[in-house]
Amino acid sequence: MDMTASIEEIRKGQLALLQRHLGYLNQASPFYRARFAASGFDPAGLTSLDQLAQLPLTDKSDLTLHNRDFLAVGEEQVVDICQTSGTTGEPVAFWQTEADLQRLTTNEQLAFTTAGITRHDRVLIGAALDRAFMAGLAYFLGLRQIGATVIRSGSGQLMLVAEFIRRYRPNVLVGVPSLFLALGRKLQEGGDDPTRQGVEKLICIGEPVRNPDLSLAPLGQALAETWRAQVLGTYASTEMATSFSDCPCGCGGHLLPELMVVEIVDEQGRPVAPGEAGEVVATPLGIEGTPLLRYRTGDIASLHHKPCACGRQTPRIGPVLGRRAHMLKCRGTTLFPAAIGSALLTLPEVQGHYLEVYREFDLSDRLRVVVGTRSSELSPELVGEVIAAKTRVKPEVVLCTPEQIQHQTIRPDRRKPVTFFDYRQQPVKDTCQ
Repeated sequence: MDMTASIEEIRKGQLALLQRHLGYLNQASPFYRARFAASGFDPAGLTSLDQLAQLPLTDKSDLTLHNRDFLAVGEEQVVDICQTSGTTGEPVAFWQTEADLQRLTTNEQLAFTTAGITRHDRVLIGAALDRAFMAGLAYFLGLRQIGATVIRSGSGQLMLVAEFIRRYRPNVLVGVPSLFLALGRKLQEGGDDPTRQGVEKLICIGEPVRNPDLSLAPLGQALAETWRAQVLGTYASTEMATSFSDCPCGCGGHLLPELMVVEIVDEQGRPVAPGEAGEVVATPLGIEGTPLLRYRTGDIASLHHKPCACGRQTPRIGPVLGRRAHMLKCRGTTLFPAAIGSALLTLPEVQGHYLEVYREFDLSDRLRVVVGTRSSELSPELVGEVIAAKTRVKPEVVLCTPEQIQHQTIRPDRRKPVTFFDYRQQPVKDTCQ
C-alpha cells in the first residue's frame, strides 16, 4: 500500500482487506465462527471501517481459556509455533504457517525500511531468537529480506554483546533500550567509549523511549548521549504480529495499514476521541494460523493522525504510557510504572530498579520502589522526592546493590527485565535481602 496515499485511499484499501479477514475468520477459525453465530453477526454485512467498533473484543483470557480454538489451519500447515512472553499472565501459543512467516518477513522489512535501514547496514540483534519468541525471528527475517548484515548476539550476556560490538562493528543495534543503556555504562566502566564503537542508530523494542509529546524521554535521551547515536522507537507484540516503527523524523511509530487495523478505546471498549489516550486494540490482517479480531493489547497509548514530515499519511502511535493491568491508584492519583522509571532516569546514581505494589485500601495501592545504587550520597528520602516531583506520588523507597536488582529482575524465561511485581493480593514481604 502506498504510504503517501490519502487517508481516504488507505481506509478504502483497509476495508477490502478487513472484509476478506472477516470471511476467513468465519470460515476457518472455530473460536470466531462460534462467536459470530452466538451474536448473530454476518461478516458479509460489514461495509465500513466504523462498523468494526460494533464487533466484540477479544482479550487475553479468551486466548488463555480457548487457545486451541484459535488455530485456524490443519496441524500439517503449521511450520512454526510462537509463544507470548507471559508479561501479564500465562504464555499462550501462536501457530504460524509458511504464509504467516512470509507476512512476518514483509512486516519487519517494511518496519526496518521505515526506520531507514538498508542493505548497506550492519545490524546487531540484541534479542532472543530462541524460546519460541517471535521478535528475534521476525527481526532476522526482515533484515535478511532487506539484505543487511545481521549479527545475532541475543541479549542474555552483556559482555558477549559488548564483545560482538567490538569485533563486528555494527552500525545499528536492535534491542531493549534499558539493556543498551546498561551495556553502554558497562563499556564506560571498562574504559571503552560507547561513542567510538561505530554505532549510528539504536532501534528500541519493548520499552518506550519517547514522551507523550513524542520528544525523547529520559531513557531515550540517556541512550542518545551514551552512544551518541540516533534513537528510534518501535511498538509490537506477538499477538499483533505487526510492528509500528519510528521513521528518522522520530514522530511516533507508523502503522502498516495493509497488515493491521488499529483502534484506541476507553475502559468500556468505546472509541476515544482522536489523539486521546486509551487501550490499543489490534486486528492483524492476512494471518492464516492464529488470526485475531479486535484484540485488546492492554497497552495504553494514543494515535497521531497528522501527516508526518517524512511524507507518510499513515497514523502514528505514541509511546505506551503503561499497561492497563499495571495501572496504579495511589491516594487519588492514577499513574503507570513507566512514570516512576522515567523519574529515576534523572538520577545518574541509580543502577536499576523495580516496583512492588500492594493493596492498601479498596481503590488505593501502596507502592514500594526498590533502587540499585553504589552511591553513598543517594538516600531513600531524596529518591522519593524526585519521584514525587514527577508523579505527585511519594512512595516508600528501599536502596539495594545493583547486583540485588539484577538478581530480582533478570529472568531466563523473559526477554527483558521484569521490573513490576504485583502483590495486591498478598502481604508485604522484603525481597531486597
